[in-house]
Amino acid sequence: MNIKSWLKNKKIGVLYGGLSAERDISILTGKAVLKALKEEKCNVVGIDAGRDSASQIKRSRIDFAFIALHGPWGEDGTIQGMLEIMGIPYSGCGVLASSLALNKIYSKRIFDSLGIPTPKWWVFNKKNFNARFLTSRFPLVIKPAAQGSAIGVSLVKDKKGLNNAARRAFRLNSEIIAEKYIGGTEITVGILGGRALPVIEIVPEGSFYDFKSKYKPGQSKHIIPPRLPKSVIKNAQQLGLRAFNALGCKAVSRVDIIVDKRNKPWVLEVNTVPGMTETSLLPDAARACGIGFSKLVLKIIEYSLNTERYG
Repeated sequence: MNIKSWLKNKKIGVLYGGLSAERDISILTGKAVLKALKEEKCNVVGIDAGRDSASQIKRSRIDFAFIALHGPWGEDGTIQGMLEIMGIPYSGCGVLASSLALNKIYSKRIFDSLGIPTPKWWVFNKKNFNARFLTSRFPLVIKPAAQGSAIGVSLVKDKKGLNNAARRAFRLNSEIIAEKYIGGTEITVGILGGRALPVIEIVPEGSFYDFKSKYKPGQSKHIIPPRLPKSVIKNAQQLGLRAFNALGCKAVSRVDIIVDKRNKPWVLEVNTVPGMTETSLLPDAARACGIGFSKLVLKIIEYSLNTERYG
């Protein structure tokens, strides 16, 4: 497909904003994508998605939706399902893969069933949360079951920190995950069009790659290639692709991995709507193999149109 020819007589809608805790980051992603498509001379409109998204999209008369919505209602299959019903093609993964990837409980169950290494984990709701059970398993990472961008995520090393972290996570979701913390080198593997992009090592300013480290300029370093043996980097790329395919992902995603001190990689999670801001990882990985930001946006559209989705 010649994507520029296809776009010539089409109207693209960039869906951003939304209702999740990641709204502010989504706006940054959306505006960056919007700017890139304008630079490519596309007929494009930005849509700040809300509860009236269906009517907004219908009024805009778009031919393709570029999804720049992070978190629940944008990254969990909800908006994808609505677009399926409306008959509008869209970027990224389909309904099922999006839902599975955002919900860490179900993605981890799939990883475990397929032998994809992921840190040991336990799931709790408010009724069965058991601090005593977890106190012998420190350090732990506490996460809401279905959020992104490290929102509500805490690294805990003692009981006091555990209770505070659980309260923070339960404010966002009714279920939370306690995950065994694995120290090591944090990396990420971008997947574009079914192939792994150059791997990035993430070095946060603090001891933990949290929301601040992700999005505040200067709070983390991106190192390409990672300071790891070439064989480990290749293994991580293969593992990223396995996780991507295990969830039925299509077109684009980003797989976060931790490499322990024995150089064994462990999958943390799969992001089906990777950030596209000035500090985002996927654009950095694409640049490392000669794909500029605008070209990356066009390739995401092209690969999204060329794939069949699950669900």
